[in-house]
Amino acid sequence: MKKIFSYISTALLAVTTHAASADDSIKLYTLDCGAVDVADMAPFDNKGRFDGQSIVLANPCFLIRHPKGDLLWDTGMEQSLADTPEGIGDNFHFTMKRKLTDQLADLGLATADIDFLSISHWHPDHSGNAGLFAASTWIVNRTERAFMFAEEKPQGHEDYIALKDAKTLQFDDNYDVFGDGSAVITSLPGHTPGHSVLTLKLDKAGALLFSGDLHIFAEGRKMDAIPTFNFDAEATVPSLRLFAEMAEKEQARVIIQHEKADFDSLPKFPDYLD
Repeated sequence: MKKIFSYISTALLAVTTHAASADDSIKLYTLDCGAVDVADMAPFDNKGRFDGQSIVLANPCFLIRHPKGDLLWDTGMEQSLADTPEGIGDNFHFTMKRKLTDQLADLGLATADIDFLSISHWHPDHSGNAGLFAASTWIVNRTERAFMFAEEKPQGHEDYIALKDAKTLQFDDNYDVFGDGSAVITSLPGHTPGHSVLTLKLDKAGALLFSGDLHIFAEGRKMDAIPTFNFDAEATVPSLRLFAEMAEKEQARVIIQHEKADFDSLPKFPDYLD
């Protein structure tokens, strides 16, 4: 009988060990943090090539679950928008189906459970809920943070203000979040002073490169379109080139964050990519 119990215990241990090992993989969850219906795309190209055209843009947030912690990349539009089902805005009409915190709760997570927060840039469709994660370690480009909290900081958007006193890791060129090359944030300025992109390497899916707003939609990427509202159009040009070089070097799947086709191509939450 002892031998039988010993065999069962060994078998259960093997199963448990295998399950734990399987959980060591890095997982990417794509959360729906809103949508944008654009009636006239004129602002998306300083050469006027999209004037009068319309588009529907996605607005995702990305949760990376790593054995060393959870990283939230971008926080979407301020989630109170979900309380207004008809949406807000005219030329840019913003809507949201579910709150970010509700989606995290589906995974058993509260905002305080997120170990690391990083936003591609300060614009409110990418940092709308950032202040909810003041308990996280904020990873941010030094120039972007300085701009966000400058004396003449951006007006009418205070959803990230709580991050001012958060534990913060600032970087200049790039930052390896987990120290193993699996999630590297790289500064590619121009859209904003310290705009950044994310390279993620998954075991099965391989490398993915998240654009932030360096590219906003697929056709714009083909033309290297520079929006009229970019902070520095001249600085954007080398960033576009470096982004293309990064994608080529890593043989990465480019995820243009606002491109609806790219959003739809990723596993629908709560499924994940690994």
